Amino acid sequence: MTDMNCPTTLGADLPLDDRGLAYGEGVFETILVRDGVPQLWSQHMARLTRGCMRLGVAVPSDAALIACLEVCGGRGLEVLKLIVTGGSGGRGYKMPDQPVPRLRARAMPFAVDHQARRGITARVCELRVAEQPALAGLKHLNRLENVLARREWTDAAISEGLLLNVRGELVEATSMNLLWYRDGRWYTPWLDRAGVEGTLLTALSAEQPIEKVRLGIEALLAAEQVVLLNSVQGIWPVTRLLDSEGECLNEWKQGKSPALDIVNKRVACLLGERAD
Repeated sequence: MTDMNCPTTLGADLPLDDRGLAYGEGVFETILVRDGVPQLWSQHMARLTRGCMRLGVAVPSDAALIACLEVCGGRGLEVLKLIVTGGSGGRGYKMPDQPVPRLRARAMPFAVDHQARRGITARVCELRVAEQPALAGLKHLNRLENVLARREWTDAAISEGLLLNVRGELVEATSMNLLWYRDGRWYTPWLDRAGVEGTLLTALSAEQPIEKVRLGIEALLAAEQVVLLNSVQGIWPVTRLLDSEGECLNEWKQGKSPALDIVNKRVACLLGERAD
């Protein structure tokens, strides 16, 4: 067993000529591991494979990827981060003729944020995400937009920030996907031009209808329920939404919501939790 009081890493440090370090060429996955069992493994591996193929990076073998689980302690909740880079490439953007990608893994202990699962305050970010269909949906290594957006606030009472594109259409949160409920239907933004196609969103979409739309912030203001989700944190209901200046745009009362109850139970099942 591994001592999970501190992070455990598989693989040596990256050299300065690594293309992931130099150019952000590569992909990563952040996976919830429960008692040694990775959750949504097939969805994570599918996205990792899709990302590598689109970037022209060789996909690690199944055996190499499964071996990364050795960094996990095997008890309780952990987060496993897998990173695949384009390998060393010398100077310049041109990919080497025979690139040798690198696979790295790191595991850290994790605790569920029960307070956030009861409801959070979110804000609308000033930053507008760029659109690049060639990279849309992927969890590639260049997350500078998300880093800049997350720097916009320091108030600990604000848990997440919502990102829009240059046309003012909803995309996602800085580290989570976005869902909202109105008139008996769940909605989520299209992620074919920008954003990350989350594995939990993908798995949940296979369990129930979720309509993809291109709408602005006004869609949330008219919603009966707004939630954020990802494969590590699960579901975070938004109970208060602020603009970028801190003014309240809308509030949602914490109460009985049959639609949210159904989603919570499905997410709990997908993440290996006991659904009460």
